[in-house]
Amino acid sequence: MAKFSFICWLRWCVVVGFSCLLLAGCGVNPSAGKTLRVATEPAFPPFEFKGQGGELQGFSFDLMNAIASSANFKVEFQSIPFDGIIPALAAKTVDAAISSITITEERAKTISFSRPYFKAGLAIAIRADNQNITGFDSLKNKNIAVQIGTTGAAKAKSIPGVQIRSFDSAPLALQELFNGNVDAVINDAPVTLYAINTGNLKGIKIVQQLLTEEFYGIATAKNSPNLALINNGLDRLLKNGTYSQIYQKWFKTKPPSLPVKSPFENQTSAGAPKIFTSIGVILQAFPTLLQGALVTLQLTILSVVFGLLGGSLIGIARLSHVAPLRWVARAYVDFFRGTPLLVQIFMIYFGLPAILQELGLTFTFDRLVAGVIALSLNSAAYIAEVVRAGIQSIEPGQAEAAQSLGLSSVQIMSSVIFPQAFRRMIPPLGNEFISLLKDTSLVAVIGFEELFRKGQLIVADNYRAFEIYAAVALVYLCLTLLFSQAFSRLEVWMNPVKRRRKYDT
Repeated sequence: MAKFSFICWLRWCVVVGFSCLLLAGCGVNPSAGKTLRVATEPAFPPFEFKGQGGELQGFSFDLMNAIASSANFKVEFQSIPFDGIIPALAAKTVDAAISSITITEERAKTISFSRPYFKAGLAIAIRADNQNITGFDSLKNKNIAVQIGTTGAAKAKSIPGVQIRSFDSAPLALQELFNGNVDAVINDAPVTLYAINTGNLKGIKIVQQLLTEEFYGIATAKNSPNLALINNGLDRLLKNGTYSQIYQKWFKTKPPSLPVKSPFENQTSAGAPKIFTSIGVILQAFPTLLQGALVTLQLTILSVVFGLLGGSLIGIARLSHVAPLRWVARAYVDFFRGTPLLVQIFMIYFGLPAILQELGLTFTFDRLVAGVIALSLNSAAYIAEVVRAGIQSIEPGQAEAAQSLGLSSVQIMSSVIFPQAFRRMIPPLGNEFISLLKDTSLVAVIGFEELFRKGQLIVADNYRAFEIYAAVALVYLCLTLLFSQAFSRLEVWMNPVKRRRKYDT
């Protein structure tokens, strides 16, 4: 009987405990403690940028943090290039994105937008001494810089005869204008005004504002439960005056009225089954990618030729008995091997013209020339070490024997040592060629439309990142396999022993 009473008492305890948990759970906000991964590109001041201490600043960050506080969730910002944000949302590697993303019908087919949080428009920026461009109609047959994947880039395509240069961020596009390499920049008006008003870019003016009326929205994946959470928080901020305070902090004026809903809600992207759609996307992109592949080959071949000439001279200088020459060659190799190629490209294309213009000299770089120079200088440093190792691999006795026959140092190097060393250099030189072939993708940062940049431009239009980048990878793979075989054949042809065995068989 006592045992039965104890069991009944235990059952009642369990029932009461569960009831208390359920009652407590009813009073808990389901979003409390939730953390959203929010994508952004902090290169769009005054909306998104990094301060001097590296902290994230801007209107977008203040607004998103206020929304999170109002809706009782947390935010973890993740820095992603602008053209990669929508593919990241579609793949659900992030939960939301706030990066001055204009709400468009095409984008709304791939992702969902919150209610608009900012009213913006495009502006035309030109150099202050330019008297020829007075508005949008005068941009015909001009060179225009834009940020890849933006509405400014889409607007520029409608200009007859225009030459478009696409950059990864708005500051790079404006720097291109400052350096005199383009006639104008089409970009979001608040960002261009901020760059001019802060004095970061002198000698630039806006000739026409608000070519279009646009609205920014916070983006999420399709059918994401986070969209309602974000909209609720934004609604509260607009009603309680917090939004107005944040707006006045950054723009020193009262905010305009905003629509209650996204102008392109419930957009769908219908089509064939996904596998057939993917194949169609790849086939449609291949002609454009092959055009980029030809540019990649042009860059690679030119850079290898100049890099081989320069690297050979530097490698020989590394073995010189003249100490200052040897030290200079060593410093060159250490610098170009010790700094990233991407930084070197920026220094040559953006840095040198800006410095020379500060000194009162007018100087601009052609993108092909700048890319070849950067790739050649970098490649020469690695080739120099290959040449040095190849020369040192030849037995010293051969040089002594040639010297005893009365040959000069130049004759010994050109006729005896270097031909033998070159055969031994072919495998590492082949590796350097293939590495350089892939490194040409870095030239995309200066708007050069080689293979990788062609892929980026296609993704910026159709947001099919996996299919396009898989096609880009396939083209690179075909090129590397082709040249690997070519260098293997060259190695056999240059080696008398292997060539004799091949003919004997």
